[in-house]
Formats: sequence, C-alpha cells, structure tokens
Amino acid sequence: QVQLVESGGGLVQAGGSLRLSCKASGRTDSSYPMGWFRQAPGKEREFVAHITWSGGSTYYADSVKGRFTVSRDNAKNTVYLQMNSLKPEDTAVYYCAAARERTIVLVSMREKYDYWGQGTQVTVSS
Repeated sequence: QVQLVESGGGLVQAGGSLRLSCKASGRTDSSYPMGWFRQAPGKEREFVAHITWSGGSTYYADSVKGRFTVSRDNAKNTVYLQMNSLKPEDTAVYYCAAARERTIVLVSMREKYDYWGQGTQVTVSS
C-alpha cells in the first residue's frame, strides 16, 4: 500500500503562484508514475498533469500547459506541482495519484491510478 499526502494549497490572487507537494509513504521501494487531478465544485475530477516514474517525461492538460510544471524527487518520495499565472478557474481541490504499473498509457484517465491522496484546496481570487 502507498499513502499519499498533499500539501501547499491555499488562497492566492489571480496571477500568483503556488507549489503543491505530494509525499508518498508506505511501499515506496520503487517509484510510481504520478498524476495530479483537480475537482471544482459541481464538476468531475479532471486531469492536470502526469510525470513518469523516472521523471523523464511529463504530460499536461491543455488548460494548464505553459503555466504548471510537474516534477519529482524520488529520493524524497515527493512529487511537486508548480502553478504559476493562476486563474480563478484553477480553483479546485487538487489530488495526487499514483499508479502501480511502472508505465501507463492514457495518463489522463482516473482509472489508471491506484492510490489517491486526500486533496488540498486551491482558491484563486479575482
């Protein structure tokens, strides 16, 4: 089992930045492909970003491309999401997720991930 804990959320003005962290514990003897998702009130949970187990490749939703950056430090079992130029429409609860399989395809699908954190709230004021 893997436990994921997100942190770093908060209230920020439009145009500002936040960095989210997701720390894994438990069975972390190997690195997992990781994803970030978000869910706004009344909406479905949507894909934000993905990073492969090695950190060699990253993928982003079109809505955040060029503004968000996903990275990882496997020595610390931690994945980050740097969010710049935030907009009010970025307001949501942000979740990190891990996949058991070493390599996954269709990284934007929630069903590909096996472990989820509890989420951290990000609120962007206009």
